[in-house]
Amino acid sequence: MSFPVKLYVYDLSNGMARQLSRQLTGRQIDGIWHTSVVVFGREIFYGQGINTTAPGRSHANIGETALDEETFDEYLHEMKQHYTADKITDADTEFNCNSFTDDCVGFLTGQSIPAFIKDLPTDFLSTPFGAALRPTIDAMYRRPSPGAAPSIPSPSTAARASPNPQLAARVHRWCPNDRFADGPIHIITNPTSFNSFLKSHRAAVAFFTSETCPPCKMIEPVFERLSEEKGLHEGKNGAGFAKIDIDVGMGRNLASEWGIRATPTFIFFLDGKKLDELKGANQNELRNLVDLLLFQAYPPHPHTSIPMPAIQALSMNPIIFSQVPAIETVLAKLSSFIDDQPSWPEAATQTKAEVKAVISTTVLPYLRSRFPASNSPKVLPSATPAILTAWTQATSVMASALPVESLFPLVDMWRLAFLDPAVGAWAASLTPSSASDPVGVFLPKAISSQDTPTKGARNYILTVLRLLCNAFSSPVLARKLLREDMRQKITSVLVPSLLHTDPVVRTAAASLAFDVAAVIQKDRVESVRTGKGIRPGSEEDLADWQVEMVSALLEALDREKENEEVVHRLTAALAFYVRLSPHYETQIKPLLEVLQSRDVLKGKLAKGDGWNVDGGIGKKDIRKLVEEVAMKLCA
Repeated sequence: MSFPVKLYVYDLSNGMARQLSRQLTGRQIDGIWHTSVVVFGREIFYGQGINTTAPGRSHANIGETALDEETFDEYLHEMKQHYTADKITDADTEFNCNSFTDDCVGFLTGQSIPAFIKDLPTDFLSTPFGAALRPTIDAMYRRPSPGAAPSIPSPSTAARASPNPQLAARVHRWCPNDRFADGPIHIITNPTSFNSFLKSHRAAVAFFTSETCPPCKMIEPVFERLSEEKGLHEGKNGAGFAKIDIDVGMGRNLASEWGIRATPTFIFFLDGKKLDELKGANQNELRNLVDLLLFQAYPPHPHTSIPMPAIQALSMNPIIFSQVPAIETVLAKLSSFIDDQPSWPEAATQTKAEVKAVISTTVLPYLRSRFPASNSPKVLPSATPAILTAWTQATSVMASALPVESLFPLVDMWRLAFLDPAVGAWAASLTPSSASDPVGVFLPKAISSQDTPTKGARNYILTVLRLLCNAFSSPVLARKLLREDMRQKITSVLVPSLLHTDPVVRTAAASLAFDVAAVIQKDRVESVRTGKGIRPGSEEDLADWQVEMVSALLEALDREKENEEVVHRLTAALAFYVRLSPHYETQIKPLLEVLQSRDVLKGKLAKGDGWNVDGGIGKKDIRKLVEEVAMKLCA
């Protein structure tokens, strides 16, 4: 997320400099500039120390920053040690309002304020008239005496003046917005800015230069290209690039602190610590050291260099169950269960007749139109909020009134509904504890039914598993289902179902395991594709859960000795959990070794303890996948 950064420019002469400067000094000077920076809804300026106030009226956008407010506040706190009230003694000192604004802009965006503002004191004071007015100009920048009003107008006072459109246009011409989109090079002028820069970048390159250094001018275009190619852009892994002119601000202090004896000198930092140094304008060596720094800061995942054609050929689209039963038959079955229920809860908000009316007059027409027996329309109708509200209310009543064995027709109707993108988006918008969430209503009953060895419980669990598979067809709902509370409930249904005695239930469970893994794999592949990489700290909240799922899949694979389709889905799910996992080296790989995963998979390739059919798995694509996962992921 980025935040806008604005430069506020005020003319302390109230327009007199623009009107009179040429005739009095022989040079056109448009104003005696006072500047401030506006970010995070605050205006910050330097006068009697560092001051903060509500923003006045902006004159120009300076760009955007990717830093957060807390980081900027830490920077300001450190800057207060340098920009103290007693240091603002005259206009051409390195400590004035414009040098402070320039430092802030450099920290936030990596750029600087326009030179015509920064250089104004030197330009103006170099004229005879400027020298004569120096005491007055200094008073404008100087701290007021005790009890006196500040000489620098406060931003709130200056804000009441009309903005200068010509000035705004001039600033905008100097700093077009696209130049600041990423701020590839940070301009550093003092130790505080440099320390903050190092803290905010895992990998950092500092370029110590000088205006009078010819080799610096030769290597600077290379440094700029490297900052564009290897810098932090849109979340990608990269380095921070900083430029320190030792003749500007407190640049010599910084050079002395880091032992700089000649320019150009490049220092490379990893986690704030000096890693390497390069003296001179050797562009090939500079590129090599930047690449080495990035390799050490963001080592590529080992799986990115291993070809896995069978795994990469797997579709990451969810497995869904789109079979449409005779909808009238499903409704008749549910109606008979309602009629046969001997008692109805007194606290129920709807009677049997009212519940049946909702299903027959609201739900049935929707399902008929969405899933016609023939001649499907080009544009399928979607469920409306009115339909879903009425349906969920009736669902809650039936879930509380009917036994589990009588609920599977209701769940099956919802299974079809979750093929409608509108239903997935609606379910994703519900709060996790919402009584209107059908997934939240059905899951607890599926968990409690795991130990019930009846046909009705089996039918209910099977239908819930299929419903969940269809729910993963909605990307936004899939992400909601992987949040901790819902993820644990799904896992409580999924893991025991992988070992169910009924192969149809195991097939549905293996399908759900694949769908869940595909969401995670898709994010990892996208991170690698876009250059963000697999970071060690990512998926931290999923680490223990992934260990649980890998263990469950291997146990299910070990027990599966005849059903090739189940093995196919289990192996694909295992591949997606393991491949590109940020926890592969630390947790997943040791687990795979302990559970003898390679032997478990290779046992499916021939008749024996792991497989009951002669010749092992027969389908070539499944055999290739099993071999590849065994040899390349379980090594």
